[in-house]
Amino acid sequence: MVTAQIADGWQIDVERGPDWVFIRLHPSADEGIEDFALAEKIWGVLEQSFTYRLVLELDLVEHLQSYLIAQLVLLSKRIHSHDGMLRLCGLSAENQRVLSVCRLDRCLPNFENRGDALMGEHRPLQPR
Repeated sequence: MVTAQIADGWQIDVERGPDWVFIRLHPSADEGIEDFALAEKIWGVLEQSFTYRLVLELDLVEHLQSYLIAQLVLLSKRIHSHDGMLRLCGLSAENQRVLSVCRLDRCLPNFENRGDALMGEHRPLQPR
């Protein structure tokens, strides 16, 4: 695993697997950065890996802000234009609702964990 500083306290952890790249986003304490080029930074990682299949782990993101959603949509379009796949995992229930309200839940599919994202299996959260 490689950790990279990307902007104002934001970091990403990058792991490479067969045919996939796994990135966990670590937002800064205030999560506020308006002109953040997340999509460009992640795209660079994908190009270096020679694969366009990404699982983006967002379990550390408390609030899915509009600028971050815009970056995810931009990244998704770019990945799909190269016949790749973007799958999110670990979104909180609140953040899932945000994507649903924006009608982006199909464009940005969310899975409970990395394993489910790899398999492409969406299973509703089960009560414990």
